[in-house]
Amino acid sequence: MLKCNLSTLMGKERLTIAEVIRRTGLTRNAVATLYEERAKRIDLNTIARLCELFDCSVDELFEYIPDAEQG
Repeated sequence: MLKCNLSTLMGKERLTIAEVIRRTGLTRNAVATLYEERAKRIDLNTIARLCELFDCSVDELFEYIPDAEQG
């Protein structure tokens, strides 16, 4: 399972979904589904824009959690 850390990164920067949308040009749906961890697929461009905004790497935006650890 992949865990998206977008909400954590946004919280650290005190950014709203609307502010992330404004700064990245992404759609509300793209940002909200990642924020709420409901995304089934994600576009590479979306990942790149978020990593650029938060000055982070992909492994800071997402983390892999093996099924046995999901609890």
